Formats: sequence, C-alpha cells, structure tokens
Amino acid sequence: MATDVVVPTLGESITEATLGQWLKKPGEAVKADEPIASLETDKVAVDVPSPVDGVMGELVVSEGDTVNVGAVIARIEAGGAATAATPAVEDRTAVGKAEAAAPAEPASAPVDAEAGDPMTLSPSVRRAVLEHGIDPSKIKGTGKDGRVTKDDVLSAAKTQPKPVVAASAPVAAAPSVSAVPASGGRKEERVRMTRLRQTVASRLKEAQNTAAMLTTFNDVDMTAVIEARNKYKDLFEKKHGVRLGFMGFFVKAACMALKDIPSVNASIEGDEIVYRDYVDVSVAVSAPNGLVVPVIRNAETLSVAAIEKTIGDFGARAKNGTLKMDDMKGGTFTISNGGVFGSLMSTPIINPPQSAVLGLHRIEDRPVVKDGQIVARPMMYLALSYDHRLIDGREAVTFLVALKNAIEDPTRLLIDL
Repeated sequence: MATDVVVPTLGESITEATLGQWLKKPGEAVKADEPIASLETDKVAVDVPSPVDGVMGELVVSEGDTVNVGAVIARIEAGGAATAATPAVEDRTAVGKAEAAAPAEPASAPVDAEAGDPMTLSPSVRRAVLEHGIDPSKIKGTGKDGRVTKDDVLSAAKTQPKPVVAASAPVAAAPSVSAVPASGGRKEERVRMTRLRQTVASRLKEAQNTAAMLTTFNDVDMTAVIEARNKYKDLFEKKHGVRLGFMGFFVKAACMALKDIPSVNASIEGDEIVYRDYVDVSVAVSAPNGLVVPVIRNAETLSVAAIEKTIGDFGARAKNGTLKMDDMKGGTFTISNGGVFGSLMSTPIINPPQSAVLGLHRIEDRPVVKDGQIVARPMMYLALSYDHRLIDGREAVTFLVALKNAIEDPTRLLIDL
C-alpha cells in the first residue's frame, strides 16, 4: 500500500512552489518526518518530510516543476527492503531534469563508499564536482545533515593535486555541465532561475515602478563604537554567549531615530499612511540561494545582546536552510550591510511595502578634519533609500543625522538622546 506525499501548507498567500531537489530516490528507505524533497517558494526553501516509514516509491513530479499546495508529488511504499529504482521512474526523472534546466546532469548521484547510501548533491554541487574532478564521497560535508556544499567542493579542489597526463595518451572527454571549449574558445551555461530569484527580481522592479525612490547619504565616524567593541567584546561574549558586532549598535540607533522620525517607519496602504509604535527590523543575511530578509520583531524593546543573538540565529538558520516563512513576514524597516562584502557605497532598493532601507558599507580610514587638524578616522558611508511619496527630504536627512550622532556617541543609546 502506498502513501501519497503532498505539498504542505507553505504560508499565508503562498499557493505554489518549485520542486527544487529530490533528497531521496526511488527504492531508498525513508523514515517518518525525514526530508525527502526541497521546495523553493517565493521567500525560502522548505523541506517536505515523509509522512510514514517505508520505501521511496514513484516520483510524480520532476525537479524544476511547479507544484500547488496539496498536490501529490511522490508516493511512499509501506515496508519492504530498499530496492533499485525502476527504469521508468529514473528515465522520467532524468527527462524532467533535462527539460527544467539546460545543463546536463548525471543520471544518478555518486555513492558514499563508507555509508553505502547515494549522496544527495544539488545541481550546483554536481556541476562543481564535475568541473573540478572531485570525488564527493571523500569530502566532509558542512551543510545540513552533513550534505556536501559547493564551498566544500571548491575547498577540496584547492588542496587536490592536479593530475599529470601523458603527452601521448589521448584524453577522454569527461561529462560536464557545458561543453569544454578548445583553447581560446568560449562557452555559455544556461541555468533556470530559482523561484526565489524570480520573486526577488519581480519585487525589486515593482519597488522601482511604484515608489518615488530617492537616496540620501551621510558618513559616520566609527571610532567610538570600535573602541567600545574592543573594550567589552570579551566580557560581552562571556556573559551573553554571542559575539559583539556592529549591527547591534546600528539596530538600536535606528530604533531611536525611527521613534523621532516616525514616517520612516510608516507605509502607504491605498490612500492611507500607516504609522507604527513598534519597529520590526528586516535584516539581510546570506543564504545558499541568495540573500533572505528575516525580521527582528519589536527591536525597540531588545537589548544589544538580544539583537546580536537574534541576528546570529538568523544567519545560522539561513546557512543550513531552516528559516521558516514566519521569520520573513512583516518588517517595517530594513537594514542591509553591504560592507561585509566590501561595498564602499550603494543605493539600496526599498523592500515593499516598507518605505525606507538603510545601507551600511565598509569601514576604512579616511582623512577628516577634527578640531582644525587633519586626522585619519575609521569612516563608513550610510545610505538611506526612501519613498519620497511619504518621506520628505528633511525627514530623511534628519533620520540619518540622528543615527550618525548615536553611533559617534554611543552614550546616547543609554540615555535615549
């Protein structure tokens, strides 16, 4: 008797997703609640668990297919030992993959020699394995449940000695994602956009088309914050179990500035302006499939330690793919830190329906005038992009000045000044 595996409820207003990857193959044993597939939604990847113990049966859809909530995507056969996948299922899955993405992929995953189970490799990892000629069974995975990531493959490739090929021996063409061109040739690779990337592209263009977007800049002397961090970081980590970073200071400073300039924390709904007495800060963090924006709820009530813990938790869960839909919902103001990637200055795009986003950038020593003397100071450019339909230029500038004052004199954060 077979049990259907259906697409679970994905969250408010989300009715469909893309089958991103099968984590189990037909014939493999599965346990109840064990992830068997990964779905890509508009906001985050979601694992689909097996409803029962059994053996993976028919795969009803292929990787890259769009599926609706409640649709059957696979079947689990009750009991019995794991058997090899049936040719018909394998053939159909392979055809589905070829239709979903132009790059060719291996028909089956490599086998882990020690565990005896087929390794689950994502398409990007498979491409990296083929390009660098790495045996994935010899790589220690750092991803979720020990899965091999693309970074794992790249790290292994750096340490692997290059094979020496005899000049007289003909070189057999190895399978690859795209054809290897002759010396001096060119190649192209076509990869289907993930649902997340498609949604990001659509929302960013929507923001440009809808909002009267403008960006204003300022710079901030980071000397005081850096000194405070260096002085207390060891004690802070010992007491709170989390490292003291700069985001805690900026979130606290932003909450104070938003209290003084409430329009920056507001939004337009129809012909009304919605003002809020709370601050839910969206923070951009890196995930394997791109940036995601989880939300720090009621940030105005949190301590620096609580903010740092929340951000650290978001970062860890984004990396291993366990962020949930509820983590992304809402948000009244966004902070994006391009400085961690080396950005000197940028014009961030509003995250609708929010009305403003703060961009942070890299810290670098620059000459500034202090008390009539030219001195070197660790400076950072700040950028506030905002919807001019709601926020006047005076309010945007005042917000940035208030933020700048709080960062340059962190005592203001303690006395709410």
